Formats: sequence, structure tokens, C-alpha cells
Amino acid sequence: MDFDRKQDVNTGASGVGSDEVSVSVMEGDSVTLNTGVQTNQQEDIKWYFKDTRIAQITVDLNDVCTDVQCKDGDERFRDRLKLDHQTGSLTITNIRSTDSGEYKLKIFSSRNTFEKIFSVTCHDVPASQRDELKKKSVMEGESVTLYPGEIKHPNYVMTWYFNDTRIAEITGEPRKICTDVHRDGILRDRLKLDHQTGSLTITNTRNTDSGVYELDISSSSFNVKRSFSVSVTAVPGSGLSSAAVVGICAVVLLVAAAAGVIFWNSKVRRKDTRMQHNDQTNGVKGLSPNQTEIEPDAASETSMEHL
Repeated sequence: MDFDRKQDVNTGASGVGSDEVSVSVMEGDSVTLNTGVQTNQQEDIKWYFKDTRIAQITVDLNDVCTDVQCKDGDERFRDRLKLDHQTGSLTITNIRSTDSGEYKLKIFSSRNTFEKIFSVTCHDVPASQRDELKKKSVMEGESVTLYPGEIKHPNYVMTWYFNDTRIAEITGEPRKICTDVHRDGILRDRLKLDHQTGSLTITNTRNTDSGVYELDISSSSFNVKRSFSVSVTAVPGSGLSSAAVVGICAVVLLVAAAAGVIFWNSKVRRKDTRMQHNDQTNGVKGLSPNQTEIEPDAASETSMEHL
């Protein structure tokens, strides 16, 4: 990715200002070309692509059009152009290599006319390479790095988002680097931001880290948004918390203990049953708890006394 301002000229004598910006992006990116003004400060804003009018907005919003809505609009941009009603800035979504070319902005006011040219180059990257860059799949616990691509001027503000929530930001000043600003803290202390390249690394990934990550590279003249898809596959059994594991272990121990008690009681009952059966087989009757067993000799003597 390469962003470079080529020329900045303001010729007050003619009343026409001109400015030229070069933007190089990748297929699938979203690019916003900024006007740098408010619509209530001028009479009319018109956008042209290769001298074909593709968007227009007036101060009273009576005449607003994009792509094929404009009289001489271009079919190639159908449903991919967005016009900011406050600033007149133009956004091209899901940009393609065929969108490369010169975009001209014309601003008309009661005092003068301002022109700004954006030279946009969209690189046609093979699908396999694009997927390798933008789609990441890892196992839970592994690290994953999202690379923004080659950036010639790293002084632009680079902001990372996760599911539309800002999680990291880097500017030209190292002291202004920040990470772990996610509101619910699920990425806390697990993000690393490379100040030189702007790449973002997520360490010790979790299943909850799966989702869409978006990089916003911004300057006063343009914004480029690039999306990354991250899929984290959970390791079998790793989804249980430590508390859940302890609880499951406790239940298993209780069940094992209960089974042991049942087995022991059953074994004792079977032993008592066998003893009673043996006693009956040997001619010994069971005695009640209040009875005592009489020795055979004593029983004979008792019988003799009654004779």
C-alpha cells in the first residue's frame, strides 16, 4: 500500500486551486476521498472519473446523485459509491482493479472554484494471496498477526477495530501508540502493535477472538479501510473454565463415592445372607437380639432336672 502526495498548488491569480493526491490500494478495500470542506461552505460539489460525472451534491441537497443516478454516470460503480452529505466526500466500496484512474473533485463557490485530483491505483492481487493476507485461521492458544501491507508513509494514523470497536491505534509519534482499549477487555494484555509496519499480533488466541478486524488508515485527504477475517478453532475441552472443570471433578467424585457405598452395602448384605444360609444348613436357628445361645451340655442338664 502506497500513499503519496504529488503536488499542492494554489494559484490565487486565476481563482482556481488544484491539489493532487496519489492513492494505491488493494482489491476489496474501501477508499474515501475527502473534500476537506463542509457542504454549507460552497454551492456545488461534483465528482468525475476519467471526465465522466459519477457523483454530485448541492448545498441545499436538491440535486444529489451517485453512479448511474447521475445523467452521465458510469455503470461500473453501481451500488458501490457513497456520498457524505455533510462534506461531499466520496467513498468507493469493494474497490476493483478496473476502478483505477483519475478522480477529479470540483468545488464551486461564489468566490472561486477548487479542483482536486486523486490518482487511484488498485492492485489486482491473486485471490490466493489476498486470502492469505486477509483470512487467518489458527488453533486456540496460538498467535496470529495481521499485516496491513507495505506502507510508504507510516506517519498516517492507523486504527485497528474488532467488530467495530477500536482496539489499537498508532500515529507518527511512538508515545501515542495504544492497545487494549476494548471496552469489555477480552483482548487485554494480548495485543502487540508494530510501530514500523502497523501490523497487529494477537497472542494466546481464544475462540472469542474470532470475527472481523478492520484497519483504518487515514490522512487529511483520504481514508482506506481494509478488513481481515480471523477464525480461532477451539481445542477440544478447552472451552471449559477452571471452575467448570472443578465442578465436574467434584460430581465425578461424589458419584464414585456413592457407587462405592452402594457396592459395599450390597457386599455386606450378600455376606449376611450366606452366613444365615450356612447356619440354617448346620441346624442353627437364628436368634433374636434378646436371646443368647445355650451350650449343648447346659441344655442336657436342664432337661435332667425336670425328670
